[in-house]
Amino acid sequence: MSALTWVFWVAGVASAFAWVASLVSGDTSWVDRLWSILPAIYLIIFAAHRHFTSARLDVMAILVTLWAVRLTHNFARKGGYNGVEDYRWRVVREKMSGWQFQLFNVFFIVLYQNALLVLITLPAYSADQHRATPFGPWDALLTLIFLGLLLGETAADQQQWNFHQAKQRLAANGGLLEPGFLREGLFRYSRHPNYFFEIAQWWVVFAFAALAARSALLATALGPVLLSFLFLGSTRFTEKISAAKYPLYANYQREVSAIIPWRPRRGTIEPDVGASPSEPGFETS
Repeated sequence: MSALTWVFWVAGVASAFAWVASLVSGDTSWVDRLWSILPAIYLIIFAAHRHFTSARLDVMAILVTLWAVRLTHNFARKGGYNGVEDYRWRVVREKMSGWQFQLFNVFFIVLYQNALLVLITLPAYSADQHRATPFGPWDALLTLIFLGLLLGETAADQQQWNFHQAKQRLAANGGLLEPGFLREGLFRYSRHPNYFFEIAQWWVVFAFAALAARSALLATALGPVLLSFLFLGSTRFTEKISAAKYPLYANYQREVSAIIPWRPRRGTIEPDVGASPSEPGFETS
């Protein structure tokens, strides 16, 4: 079978598993648990199909595997593999009837998100189709950019994790941090810096394909485009919940860029406060 066929088979099995597991457990976060794992598998399939002889595919597979290790670790320490369901699915479930939510579960949570995980890795297919283009200095530069973005996302997640831990310790002693959401470090310049780094990494993956094809006019750009829209939608949804929970969140929205890091619109930023894993603002990326 071709590498693409193998990827489709794995995606089909993963989708079936996520759907059945959600019905059995009543927990719809099974795709979330696969999110950080499947893309690395898909990239490895493409590289392995060429017996790891394509430098560009090999580098892409290594970089996405590093991405997967980081994200899996971050998701695991938040309790993602211990039955903790994404709070956003609970919010959606409360707004729908049972049958409506099951349709949402099948078509969006399971099928659409699994399809998206395939689409964001298909630049590897384009790179494979144009593998005659030698790995060069621009590929090396993209590698460094990807690693820099990976470090940025790691830093953002660590800052968020440190704050969550501090907030939980204070809450255990009856204390309360105000205003209730993270505002320092990278979160001083972006309300969702981890979203920015996540999106940018997948555009770099596409850039490898564009280099190989010597053109950015590739159908496989659809993956990072749809991923960008997904994060934009997620930002609006999560921030609507956060703004309803935290009175000062609207000020934060006015002062700080939503995703792309930028200088705050006001000169003073209040002390940082974040959300606990069960509260709005606890992002999984």
